[in-house]
Amino acid sequence: MIRKDIEPNAITYSSLMDGYCLRGEMGEARKVFDLMLRKGRMVDVWSCSILINGYCKHKKIDQAIEVFEEMLRLELVPDTDTYSILIDGFCKAGRMQEAEKLFSRMLSCGLLPNVQTYAILLDGLCSSQQLSRAMELLREMEDKKMELDIVIYTVIIEGMCKAGKLESATDFFSSLSSKGVQPNVRTYNVMINGLCKGGLLVEAEKLLREMGAKGCSPDGCGVSAGVPFLTFPIAIDQGMNDKAIGEDWMIGWRVKSTEAKIDHLVTSEEIAGLVKTFMDLEDGEGKEMRRRTREFQQIFHAAIAEGGSSSAPSLVTVFKAMSIKQTTFLGEYDESV
Repeated sequence: MIRKDIEPNAITYSSLMDGYCLRGEMGEARKVFDLMLRKGRMVDVWSCSILINGYCKHKKIDQAIEVFEEMLRLELVPDTDTYSILIDGFCKAGRMQEAEKLFSRMLSCGLLPNVQTYAILLDGLCSSQQLSRAMELLREMEDKKMELDIVIYTVIIEGMCKAGKLESATDFFSSLSSKGVQPNVRTYNVMINGLCKGGLLVEAEKLLREMGAKGCSPDGCGVSAGVPFLTFPIAIDQGMNDKAIGEDWMIGWRVKSTEAKIDHLVTSEEIAGLVKTFMDLEDGEGKEMRRRTREFQQIFHAAIAEGGSSSAPSLVTVFKAMSIKQTTFLGEYDESV
């Protein structure tokens, strides 16, 4: 553009900066931001939020704070999205005191947090084992008559399960319909995994049957057909399926590994290599995954059959495997349970 004597505008510079953030090249992203500053009146709330988000995604919270403070010096007014991004960064870094302080500052500035902001803070509180504070925040949302979705309630259920409060989690799960929401794949998986880890296999089995009867599975058609998965979510709701398949049920592989750099762009060579391994009938991990997928196919068919099935011996063993799952092979487990 510059060679053609076309002067980039703020949108162009911001898009370039966002690209560097996605690649994890935060030094280059900062250079673009500084260039925008030097050109004058090109930096706005959106461009600052992009850089703050990049720093937060790559766990550089202190640099994100610096950009936030720069915004204020430039007399730019952070919006709800800016605050939500930084609150999320604090939460993921385990800096909950700072997250709550920023949340309070947001309120004092007259900005109304949206459901996403609350979900971020709730998740942070639950992850840091501050369940009582999370419940206070939930009641505050309900008192404000906010339209709460299943994502909010799933965060709370997961927090209860992690805290070992399975009875409370079960009661809360049962109350969802009275709140006007229905559990989704993620909600069921959180509840089932919590029950499994607590040794309540019969209750977990019952919930799986309910899940199958309602057609609420990671991918009903795929499980029913006994087909392993390769996952690569591109939409928010697909992320829940991705986690269910790759982590909770372990009946597929993620195209982008959890160890990959955040927002890492997957190359065609990486995909080709994964597909090759995926299709290798002699690969040990692949064999285990296909065995597990066939097992889930039988469970799924038993669960959705009329009246369900009372004699699916693999259910308990699968739950047992889920409760002691490892990153690769599940190993042998007692089929006589």
